[in-house]
This record gives sequence, structure tokens and C-alpha cells, in this order.
Amino acid sequence: MSVLLDERSRVLIQGITGQQARTHLKYMRKYGTQVVAGVAPGKGGVDVDGLPVYDTVRAAVKDHEIDIAVLFIPGRAAKDAALEAIENRVYCVVILAEGVPHHDTAQILAHARAIGVRVIGPNAQGMISPGKAKLGGTGGQFPERMYMRGPVGIISRSGGMGGEIGSALTRQGIGQSTYVSIGGDLLIGSTFADLLPLYEHDDETRAVVLFGEPGTGHEEAAAEMIASRQVTKPVIAFVAGEALELLPRGMSFGHTGGLMARGLGSPTRKKQVLREAGALVAERFGDIPSLVAQALS
Repeated sequence: MSVLLDERSRVLIQGITGQQARTHLKYMRKYGTQVVAGVAPGKGGVDVDGLPVYDTVRAAVKDHEIDIAVLFIPGRAAKDAALEAIENRVYCVVILAEGVPHHDTAQILAHARAIGVRVIGPNAQGMISPGKAKLGGTGGQFPERMYMRGPVGIISRSGGMGGEIGSALTRQGIGQSTYVSIGGDLLIGSTFADLLPLYEHDDETRAVVLFGEPGTGHEEAAAEMIASRQVTKPVIAFVAGEALELLPRGMSFGHTGGLMARGLGSPTRKKQVLREAGALVAERFGDIPSLVAQALS
């Protein structure tokens, strides 16, 4: 099994005629991802690398069974594209763009919840189930250099650091089940707490690594699930950004979710509650592989 994505998942690419989409389409298909069609308003009837292109998602779903829509759409235009996929009952919508206005994201997430559609992102890099399929930019051109099939799930607020975790584990001979980049924006569709139950019920996953950052309550919510035994598989956590706690009050940089106020959202606090809940918390990034090996043994 895999979480959200495997070689049978049927993928629609919105914005397929753009340069980024064309580039990553080749990498995705080479890795085994079953991309079935694309959408580009005004360009319906053409094809991209042999794939049919439609003007609308509605037209695409009439001809194809679609499980996941991946949006290679700029942030300012992401709302309309996401709402179109949601309204046409695509069960998982992955928004890669950074810079989606928060008001737009709020509308997207409210509509998705009302219909029962899962949203990943905004500001998500994508996801990968090693040896099966990948979405978005995850793994780049040569994902096999970074990821290998195995028993460890990865959920990361940072796409780049999620890749570093996969690479570090692979170098130690520890494979991964599914890695999901959830995005570092203030508002995102799927948090640690939303995804951990999927790994809990995935037979292939034996442990999960979380990469956290300053701001939001995502790590704290995950700690509550671990403490209440809603998640029984070992969780290894690393929370970056303690240096930001030394900045003057109100100053922030990095992802838009990296906001700390009145002691809330600080990496120090996040690590404390995760450790108290029973997670194995890495103080240094380099400690992650050894903690994962400890959990697996």
C-alpha cells in the first residue's frame, strides 16, 4: 500500500502547457506516474507528449477517471483552478504554487471541506511513493538518487528539507513508503494531524518522520494525537528554526506560516510537547537516520 499515491493513481495536470508542467511531466511519467490528461483553458484539442489537453476539468473528467489533480498554476490564478477541480469531485487536489493569497486559500479549503475533497498545499512541492509514482517537483529529474522504497513515511512543511530527509535515510539504506510535502504557508489543506492517520493505517509504513518549522499549531496537534494514542507507530520529529526565537518581537522571515507570538509557535515549545507526547525528537538534522533506525529496531 501507499499513502495517497501509487502507480495506479490517475493524475490530471492543470496548466499542462506551461514550461514547468512540461518539464516535470516528463520526469513524472518516466518514474511511473500514470498521467492521463491535462487542462489548459483555450488549448483544448491539442496534445502534450501524447496526452490529450482539455479546456476544462469538467471536460477531462467526462473522458477520464481522475484521482489526483496537480496544479502547475501561478498563485494568483490558483483559486479558480483549484475550485474547478474540487467542484468536479477530484478527490485529491495538489496546489504547488507559493504566494496564493490567504483569502483565496480560505475559500478553496472551505469549499473542499464542504464537498469532501482533500487539498495538499498551497506551497507544496508534491509527493512521492518511491518506486511507484511521484507528483510535482519532488525528487526532480532523478528521484531514485534521493528515495528508495521502504517502511518510513515522511511529512514535511518544507519541500527541500523533506527531500534532504529522504536522501539522508536512503544513504543509510532506510527506504520510504510515501513522502508528502504539505507546504509552509499559513493556511494549508492537509496538516500533520490530517495525514498521520493515513500512515497509521498503511501496512507498508512502520514509522513516520515529521519536519516542522516555526509558527502554526501543526506540530502541537500532531503531539496531541501521539499522546492520545491515535498514532501508535513511532514518530521521529525535527523542528527547525530555533534561531528565529532570538529575533525582535514581530519580526519573521521564511514561509508565511512561520509566525510566532506570545510564546505560541516556537520551535522550543514544539519540541517539548512532541517529546512529552512520546515522539523521538532530533536535536540535530544528522540525528534523524539513527533515531529512525532505533524506532525500526
